[in-house]
Amino acid sequence: MPPPLAHKIAVLVFIQNSQGEQLLLLRAKAPNQGSWSPIGGKLETGTGESPFECAVRETGEETGHLITTADLHLFAMVAEKSYEGSAHWLMFLFDCKRPLPTLPPAMSEGRFGFFARDAIDALAIPDSDRTALWPIYDQHRRQFVALRADCHPDEPLQITVEQITPAN
Repeated sequence: MPPPLAHKIAVLVFIQNSQGEQLLLLRAKAPNQGSWSPIGGKLETGTGESPFECAVRETGEETGHLITTADLHLFAMVAEKSYEGSAHWLMFLFDCKRPLPTLPPAMSEGRFGFFARDAIDALAIPDSDRTALWPIYDQHRRQFVALRADCHPDEPLQITVEQITPAN
């Protein structure tokens, strides 16, 4: 029997500029090296960091955009089983309500770009982002949804909605 996969906890933060374009990072490192994706990172579990605290920290570190938890709307929790066959991920997806005024400079994680939502599907993005992440954003960013994604590399991606909480 293979050893159990590690479980990682992370956030993704969807940020727009004042024109409504999405900020994406062309990742220079794994996971998703060479692909465009929203900013984010892993929780500092040793300090007891919450997903909201992580989203605020990662936004500041990666973009210089200083926000507070009040600037964030948690719109999805996604449990990914066996992502790339290497780990299980518990991901928290946030929509940042404060627009980013300018494109951040490149950094060790990669370089940034702003893209209209209808242009994103033509970019080099991970298959799971194309089939699951962006449709989740499009359908649920104003409410809350909890999902499970079975990402076994030898099987088709399967998404199960576990709960939807409508917007107020």
